[in-house]
Amino acid sequence: MAETRKWYDWYSPEDTPEERKLIRKLDLLIVPYAFTVYWVKYIDQGNINNAYVSGMAEELGFHGNELVHFQTIFTVGNVVALLPFMYLFPRVPMHYLVPALDLMWGIFTLLQYRATSYAEIMAYRFMVSIFEASYFPGVHFVLGSWYKSNEIGRRGGAFYVGLTLGYLTASLLQSATLDHLDGVHRLAGWRWLFVINAIITIPLAILGCFIYPGTIDKPNRLVISEQDLQLARKRLEAQGSVVKSAPFSWTLAKRLFLTKRFWLVLLWDSLFFNSGANTASFLLWLKSLNRYSASRLNELNSISPAIGIFFILFINFSTDLFLERAWAITLASAFSFTGVVILAIWHVPEGAKWFAFSVQYSAVAVSSVLYGWTNVLYRDSVEERAVVLVLITAISTMWTCWIPLFTYPTVEGPRFVHGYVYSAAMTALLVAMTFVIRYIYGPNG
Repeated sequence: MAETRKWYDWYSPEDTPEERKLIRKLDLLIVPYAFTVYWVKYIDQGNINNAYVSGMAEELGFHGNELVHFQTIFTVGNVVALLPFMYLFPRVPMHYLVPALDLMWGIFTLLQYRATSYAEIMAYRFMVSIFEASYFPGVHFVLGSWYKSNEIGRRGGAFYVGLTLGYLTASLLQSATLDHLDGVHRLAGWRWLFVINAIITIPLAILGCFIYPGTIDKPNRLVISEQDLQLARKRLEAQGSVVKSAPFSWTLAKRLFLTKRFWLVLLWDSLFFNSGANTASFLLWLKSLNRYSASRLNELNSISPAIGIFFILFINFSTDLFLERAWAITLASAFSFTGVVILAIWHVPEGAKWFAFSVQYSAVAVSSVLYGWTNVLYRDSVEERAVVLVLITAISTMWTCWIPLFTYPTVEGPRFVHGYVYSAAMTALLVAMTFVIRYIYGPNG
């Protein structure tokens, strides 16, 4: 079991006053910024679902599987764009790379407001995904560059709350725009949310150049002093981490790809990416009830991500304080598994369906635990850690380019006969694979 500590014990007992000061500084520089940017990105992710049921489909003449196609083209863009970052993460300062990508992301997010056709939305979704692709593994690369193994879970969890808060905020903002902005300047309410999204994004991109700390190997000297760097290196080297980047070589590539560690982690992450139910399923079910207005639909859709915030914080904080990572993944997966099994059965009381849809976001609580554990597994090489974080994300994302077309086609919603069974099976295999990783590499990597 992990070393047991109280939930309010933010620091380890062995941390010196100087280390605690450094941790506070890093927490203020990394976590709020990473969280806020992720929050805004997932407002956009939620926007496309909310817009679809809030007037977009009717205005643009959609009648088939357009929604799942938007999700698929976004995933394709992610896969295509991720691969160069295996090389770029260790070589380009992250405090320049992240804001530059975010700025371009904001511009293409804004352009979605003017879409007049299916093809135009598809093109914008693809470009948005290109500039968004590296953000998630990039944040974990930065977290693994500064924090010890028993610190990374809470920071990863706090950052990942941005995902659920983004979906929650998108639903509430869409409801507000339908009520107050629909028709203003002759723009439909669903278009306004893309405008609001971009207005928030662009200043954040500029701010990142000044406050994002980069990595130990390539720090942002505006906010990180030489004393900070020396202390940070000392802390990580004491736990066996390598903090100095080494040139990528064929020898390194051979060592990476010819070891079972990489293939096991890749399979593990692929199972995770395939374990969650389609995020639009709750909205489609609510719409099928024919009892709520578009505004009310978006308000109710915030239930699941709101509960998801609790799951993410509890699961990720527990891994640093009192619960082994394997058991934390199992706990989160137990809720998501129960939910998709109920939905697979389908002919159950309506209250059971409300429960099942409400706990959907327990599945995403696994993400930062898994990626935090991967950071620890590859703490012995900066280059390998960058390659693995990007490559497992790219390959795992690749499966979600085409599998949802068969498991969660929009025309089958809200009762995805094959999708819920598939998600339940993947969740069970994810838990099994987690204990394979634990058995081979130990509970702490």
